[in-house]
Amino acid sequence: MRANITVAELDYGVSKSRHAVKNRLALAQFLSPLEVASFDRDAAAAYGRLRATLEQKGTPIGSMDLLIAAHALSLAVRLVTNNAREFRRVHGLRVENWV
Repeated sequence: MRANITVAELDYGVSKSRHAVKNRLALAQFLSPLEVASFDRDAAAAYGRLRATLEQKGTPIGSMDLLIAAHALSLAVRLVTNNAREFRRVHGLRVENWV
């Protein structure tokens, strides 16, 4: 399963890479069999709660990471990332680093 917010982050990485054309093709091939999960009302509510909680604790995370974490929480799915340290601040989020 993939979220378009995550795809946006991946596209950003591809766009700034030295081999953008090759990497864009590899990304398209990687993403093609994956189902798209929409950022719906449940995800929006999870975002609001999560942002407020992290701000109250004084442990905010980046805005894109916040959206990605809230989406994963709302879907009750494991988040696969190379940025596990940032996401470990999110209580209840299952994080896995494949790198």
